[in-house]
Amino acid sequence: MDLHTIDTIVEPRARRDLPAPTGHDGILAGGTWLYSEPQPGTDRLIDLTTLGWPPLTITGNGLDIAATCTIEHLIDAAYPPDWGATTLFRQCADALVASFKIWTAATVGGNICLALPAGSMIALAAALDATLTIWRPDGTNRATTVTELITGPRRTTLGPGEILRSIHLPATALRQDVALRRIAQAPLGRSGALLIGRATADGYILAITAATDRPLLLGLDSPAETRPAIDRITEDRWYTDPHGAADWRKHVTTLLAEEIVSELAVRKE
Repeated sequence: MDLHTIDTIVEPRARRDLPAPTGHDGILAGGTWLYSEPQPGTDRLIDLTTLGWPPLTITGNGLDIAATCTIEHLIDAAYPPDWGATTLFRQCADALVASFKIWTAATVGGNICLALPAGSMIALAAALDATLTIWRPDGTNRATTVTELITGPRRTTLGPGEILRSIHLPATALRQDVALRRIAQAPLGRSGALLIGRATADGYILAITAATDRPLLLGLDSPAETRPAIDRITEDRWYTDPHGAADWRKHVTTLLAEEIVSELAVRKE
């Protein structure tokens, strides 16, 4: 789609080239959502791809994913063999219900910052204990998590001029056992519930997305705690839209969560 309100495109080569925010900026990474519908309040695009960030950096501490890393690059890269949780990358890409053509352009950072409940890169970041680095317009950085960044559907704590720079996944989480479950009301429909579980030395971490208005993390000591923990989620957190009602989402989330934690418990034995 042509964005007929755009009169300026900024192509920064370094951080110092980023312009002061105007309140009418569109931050361009892959553009798969930005160009999908009219943006009447946007008159300037800031193209992050010209900053030349390396898509992926593997270190002894884990994996650094540039916000401009495409979904395709994330799922096609080679990773250390003991990082078993990287199997989630392809599963989360498939959960987007997007073609491989979209994967070549859509970015990890764009999916997170769009803050849709069904954003599967959000589920990935939440489940794997990601730390997000945010560039502030004054030249400083701030660190946050995806559960702190996203406050509701299409709502984040990003301030004017703030840009998601990278997503760090720690090696500890990447080495742990994981399991994913997803359900939708149509074979190619948007996720009604998307859950990822991770087995830790002390118990289990469960990330709940798509069914709730923002990503939720539960810490469980045993499988028996799963249902009571979900029952404690307040009713206003369960999300209703054309892809599923809140009561259905709560019901299927409970079933999928119990499946995940039971599966991880069996693997621990």
